[in-house]
Amino acid sequence: MLQIDRWKRVLIWLVVAAGVLLALPNGFYTRVETHNDAVKAMEAGGVAPGLEEQVALWPSFLPSGLVNLGLDLRGGAHLLAEVQVQDVYAARIKGSWPEIRDLLREERAVVGTVRLQKSASDELRIKLSKPEQLQNAASLIRGLARPVSGIAAAGASDIEVSVEGEVIVVRLSEAEKLATDERTVRQSLEIIRRRIDEVGTREPTIQRQGGDRILIQVPGLGSAAELKAIIGTTAQLTFHSVVSRASSADAPAGAGNYVLPSLDEEGVYYVLEEASVVSGEDLVDAQPDFDQNGRPAVSFRFNTSGARRFGDYTAENIGSPFAIVLDKEVISAPVIQSHIAGGSGIITGNFSLEESTNLAVLLRAGALPAGLEFLEERTIGPELGADSIEAGKLACIVAFIGVLVFMVLSYGTFGIFANIALVFNVILIFGLLSMLGATLTLPGIAGIVLTIGMAVDANVLVFERIREELKSAKGPARAIDLGYEKALSAIVDANITTFITAVILYAVGSGPVRGFAITLGLGILTSVFTAIFVTRLIVVIWFERRKPKTIEV
Repeated sequence: MLQIDRWKRVLIWLVVAAGVLLALPNGFYTRVETHNDAVKAMEAGGVAPGLEEQVALWPSFLPSGLVNLGLDLRGGAHLLAEVQVQDVYAARIKGSWPEIRDLLREERAVVGTVRLQKSASDELRIKLSKPEQLQNAASLIRGLARPVSGIAAAGASDIEVSVEGEVIVVRLSEAEKLATDERTVRQSLEIIRRRIDEVGTREPTIQRQGGDRILIQVPGLGSAAELKAIIGTTAQLTFHSVVSRASSADAPAGAGNYVLPSLDEEGVYYVLEEASVVSGEDLVDAQPDFDQNGRPAVSFRFNTSGARRFGDYTAENIGSPFAIVLDKEVISAPVIQSHIAGGSGIITGNFSLEESTNLAVLLRAGALPAGLEFLEERTIGPELGADSIEAGKLACIVAFIGVLVFMVLSYGTFGIFANIALVFNVILIFGLLSMLGATLTLPGIAGIVLTIGMAVDANVLVFERIREELKSAKGPARAIDLGYEKALSAIVDANITTFITAVILYAVGSGPVRGFAITLGLGILTSVFTAIFVTRLIVVIWFERRKPKTIEV
């Protein structure tokens, strides 16, 4: 018979009420957004005047989740960056020189004197004073090779060693280059994400495109230049042995060394060993601080392995200068006064308070493993987003009114019931988007418009089935009951196929396609719920109160 248990009725209305409550903050978007920003600022220790008043703009006992607006709706910055993976090849091969040098020096009696020759950036060319021992030395160097990580590179070594004329040439293997490319791009993605998250931007889109490119879109940011300032700095921190000071960038450096300028001292250059003692990869924390003179500085702390190398080096080189290098500039070159244990220290320089804070953020987020070349940059103004929102609103309103009118004209009272469920359906979509913290884009609005049209499809199937049952001279209660029962399989089949399509779009798509897939998928779930449960409950309540002898659908 046409009836629904009390507990089911309560559960259905509770779900609808929860959806209304979750969607409610979107009706007061600016106020709730200001409230949320103020809450985050206070949790981070902010004490700016007016924060408490901003927090009070929205009651704390109500949900405050919002549907985030995408780049095409809110405006913001768009960048397409290419990771310079060749830089990593050079750093990787140059970093292996100290290990090769020490190995061959141990065998000096056999192979003779070892000299590093000038070469391309991605290879080492080594000359021996005993050329007849080249093959023997090459075999020793091959013993330093390590297996390349990854299933696709099983059995491959990370370096290739060959003898060309009177020199030994050491290069990265192709398998190691491919593995390095993958690691570099993945690491760059994670570091860019951490840097953007550090400055509190909302729902950025950061994803890989192709082999070595990264797409970055940040809604609400003022300009592409501001975004580049956040992520474009490599913030590569390294610590090097100082060979000598120089007054020119063209000063002779010698093999295995290079010349870098001083950040604070104009016209001063340092000749440094190219292989670093410790790098920023060993850094576990960096915080803005002040030096002994009260000037802004940055304190840092290494992990266990970095602290051990840092401590061993300072113990063995007391009285020698030690260069702290940031992005190819010597920011400080203090003389080691004593053994520095514990793996912590402080970076001083002519920093402002803001500069020291920004440097700490960059170091804490991690150094980009390679430089970025920006192939495309766009700033999307908020006025363009406002136009998109207005166009989306107009599309939704037109679609909504069109469906409401069609349902009332086609199905009368039952059409009104379907329209009430349709209103709840849209509210539930926004409630789910708010709960998930999803980002709404212009294609996402298209998904909602499509959902509005599809939402009544299930009701049309049910109402047409009820019409067929009424023609069989069954009573109204039995006709309604059979209408829902026999239309259920068609409703489920139609929506499952569409939902599978939405899942595939989300899995293989990116950016706008995913935005469309999310709203379409959520819309299907809410449409089925409102058609099968909400509309039916409304019809049952109406039937129980009116008890009509006949009905017209």
